[in-house]
Amino acid sequence: MDSITFPNGPITMAGNLYLPGDFDPQASYSAIVTVHPGGGVKEQTAGLYAAKMAEEGFVALAYDASFQGESGGEPHHLEDPFARVEDVRAAVDFLQSLDYVDAERIGVLGVCAGGGYAVNAALTDYRIKAVTTVSAVNIGTSFRRGWFGTDSDVAAVPTLEAVAQQRTAEAQGADPAYIPYVPEQPDENTPRDLVEAHDYYLTARAQHPNARNKQLFAKSISRIFTFDAFHLVENLFTAPLLIVAGSEAGSLWMSTELHGRVRSPKKLVVVEGGAHMDFYDVPKYVDQAVAEATPFFRENLAAHSEGN
Repeated sequence: MDSITFPNGPITMAGNLYLPGDFDPQASYSAIVTVHPGGGVKEQTAGLYAAKMAEEGFVALAYDASFQGESGGEPHHLEDPFARVEDVRAAVDFLQSLDYVDAERIGVLGVCAGGGYAVNAALTDYRIKAVTTVSAVNIGTSFRRGWFGTDSDVAAVPTLEAVAQQRTAEAQGADPAYIPYVPEQPDENTPRDLVEAHDYYLTARAQHPNARNKQLFAKSISRIFTFDAFHLVENLFTAPLLIVAGSEAGSLWMSTELHGRVRSPKKLVVVEGGAHMDFYDVPKYVDQAVAEATPFFRENLAAHSEGN
C-alpha cells in the first residue's frame, strides 16, 4: 500500500493505493475506486475493501472525501454530497494517469453512502465501467425519509427550521454547530444498524482518529436534504451494477429500490442474516461481498480490454 495524493480542482486529496502482491509496473491492470461511508475515512471499510480487491489482482484506491480525513478542503467536516460525487470522478482521473492502469478498465465499489455516490457518479461518467454497492444508502433520501424510509414528507421541516436558525446565528458570528454521523449514546429507540454503527466508529472495533464523528450542521444538512443519489438512475444505461445488502439491514429498502429502477445490467444479492454494518468489517459478510464483486469486476472490466 502506498500513501498518495491527487488533485481534485483546488483540493488535494489523500489516498491509499493498494497494489497486487505480484505487481509488475510494466503490466496493465484493472482498477477499482473504493468510496467510504459518510463519516468514514480511507483507513476503515474502504481500505479493507481496497486491500481485498488488490489481493484479487486489481489496483485499488481508497481515499478520504473532500473536507474530511487527511484530504483538503475548507470548512473541514463538511458532508457535501455533490462534492463527494466529484471526488469519485477525481479518483478516476488519478487512476487513469497511472501507466500501469488500463484507462478503459476502471470500476467503483461504494459502501453505505459511498454506494450512492458511486452510482450517481457513474450516471454521467462513462469512464466508470462497472459499479458495486455494499449496504447502499441514498444519503439524501435517508435524511428526508428516515433510516427505514417511513417518515412523512413533512418530517424534515423541524430540522430545516433549525438549519435556518443556525445559519443565521453563524452569519452573525456564532460558532459553527456540529452533529454526529452516528449516535453518541444509543438508546432503546435507536435502530439496530445505528447501534452497530456506534460500535464500529466509536469503539476499538474500528475507531480512527481521523473519523471524528462530526459534520457541520447547517452547511452539511442543507446540501444533503436536496441531494438524491438515485435521481435519473433510470438513465444508468452503460455501467453494469452489482448490489450487495443484508437481509436484516434496515437500509435494505434502498438497495431494492435501486435495483428496481436501474435499466443497465444488474444483479441484487441479498445475504441472509446480514445487517447493515456487518459488511463493514465482519469477515463472513465482507468475504461474501468480495466473492460477489471479484468475478463481477473481472467480467465487466475485462470486457473493455484484455483481462488481467
